[in-house]
Amino acid sequence: MPRVSPSFLVNIDVEDLDGAIRFYEDALGLTLHRRLFSATVAEMHGGPTPLYLLQKAQSSSPSARTAEVRDYRRHWTPVHLDFVVADIDAAVARAVRSGATTEGGIQLFAWGRMAVMSDPFGNGFCLVQWIGRGYDNAN
Repeated sequence: MPRVSPSFLVNIDVEDLDGAIRFYEDALGLTLHRRLFSATVAEMHGGPTPLYLLQKAQSSSPSARTAEVRDYRRHWTPVHLDFVVADIDAAVARAVRSGATTEGGIQLFAWGRMAVMSDPFGNGFCLVQWIGRGYDNAN
């Protein structure tokens, strides 16, 4: 039986959908493809898979199985996005102008340069610029 590759979607909860659309367009170069579900979801294009911005109210419950509520201050999550860029210095400056926060300087590794950041909604992300063969340089 042939193996079927899984597909996946990337979803990010945000309190201010219009502000999030502007941020992800201005800071990371994504483009709004369409709005869905009574304009509470924005489908953004520009990467290898669509990125969906989901308008969710501050303090709303993400699940019936948790007492936790959404909090858009900076928070930690074990899942985040890395955006690969050609010029990390320019990308960091663009992101900061658009409302991102830097969390330390640009770090240098054998595989490339990386900047840890957060968007205006508290979600962490990294900007990555490959050097040579990228992660293959780590071997």
